[in-house]
Amino acid sequence: MPIERFLMRDLEAWRENPSRKPLIINGARQVGKTWLIKEFGRRHYESVAYVNMDNNAAMRELFDTGYDIDVLIAGLQLQTGVTIEPDSTLIVFDEVQENPKALTALKYFDEDPRGFSVVAAGSLLGILLQSGTGFPVGKVETLDLYPLSFEEFALAAEGEQFLASLQNPNPTLIQAFKSRAIALLKTYYFVGGMPEAVSAFLDSRSYDDARAVQKRILADYERDFSKHIAPREAERVFAVWDSVVAHLSQENKKFIFGRLAKGARAKEFESALTWLRQAGLIYQVPRVSKPGIPLKAYRDQSAFKVFLLDVGLLGAMSELDSKSIIEGNALFEEFKGALTEQYACQELIASCGLVPYYWSAENSRGEVDFLVQSAGAVYAIEVKAEENLRAKSLRSFKEKYPEVQARRFSLSDYREQDWLTNVPLYLMGNTGLWLKERLHTQ
Repeated sequence: MPIERFLMRDLEAWRENPSRKPLIINGARQVGKTWLIKEFGRRHYESVAYVNMDNNAAMRELFDTGYDIDVLIAGLQLQTGVTIEPDSTLIVFDEVQENPKALTALKYFDEDPRGFSVVAAGSLLGILLQSGTGFPVGKVETLDLYPLSFEEFALAAEGEQFLASLQNPNPTLIQAFKSRAIALLKTYYFVGGMPEAVSAFLDSRSYDDARAVQKRILADYERDFSKHIAPREAERVFAVWDSVVAHLSQENKKFIFGRLAKGARAKEFESALTWLRQAGLIYQVPRVSKPGIPLKAYRDQSAFKVFLLDVGLLGAMSELDSKSIIEGNALFEEFKGALTEQYACQELIASCGLVPYYWSAENSRGEVDFLVQSAGAVYAIEVKAEENLRAKSLRSFKEKYPEVQARRFSLSDYREQDWLTNVPLYLMGNTGLWLKERLHTQ
């Protein structure tokens, strides 16, 4: 079943920009980069010259010859069988991290006056850049592709009319489709947003089919650890990767190195965390000491939480049983609300385009789940896995820092209080954080 990705709009805008530069699409393996680029080419170009750089000796030899664009175009035409025209052909370098010189060549495509359309995609580009490979700074544009957001999943599963309802900031309409939205959100928690898992579920409506795909994706990731990393470092990457579920199962989800191995120290595992983060497989959410602007200036380098790239993969790693889907709202509360915090984290990043942090008190148990910065304001966010709306930590934080905007995302209905706005979890996408402002400007 075809799945529409919202990033297609950004690709279309890039296509229409007369001063466009070569484009790099970053993203973890299997989030749908190749499908999206090929579909974009099919819709908007007469032809696509697609080259996968993985284990491609001919392309390695071609780029070893240098960066003469006419020579490169001739070689690409021989490789693909496509006659490349500047205005009507999309040139695609897939798995570009496997051929660093192809990445460097993007600089010369940018400088060529004919304006070739070139898109490169890579799963491990962050790691490649750490190795010292020259990156064409200022000569490329970049976009990030993530697993399907909840709104993308809603569009695929329920269609355009339902998505329009999700995106309409009308409290009456929000209340009208509440039960349907919660049911779909529960499904999303289990299926997640990996495109192949979503397609498998939508084709059969079988949770088992989605879980089988998720297990295969996790196995593929773990094979990547051994393929791309030296054995000793791979052990550390495995240790960090395997610990994510255990960390999120705790009441205090702060990442503790001592949970990885007896006597484990931060300096031994920092590179493993970096590898997983740059591969797009985890999100590292730092603690901040106060909600100042910019939040980054108040980051505590020694304290952070770690989330996976996808809520469905988290459920698969934790071996969450599909029966939780039909047992009331138990799914939202699974292992200390970890699925709900995971969902919130990836929505803030993928749907809202924000960088999440969290806050915790120095000498007490007070904690705010997420802090984000947007349009000159700091939003303090509490995520509730159930309908119990006590928010002691958030209230205390708001009293201490009255300038912050307080938001709580829960299963309860939308409502505004004097100090807090409660927004349904299923509206946490691109509309939810600013729903109050949107309502008051209509």
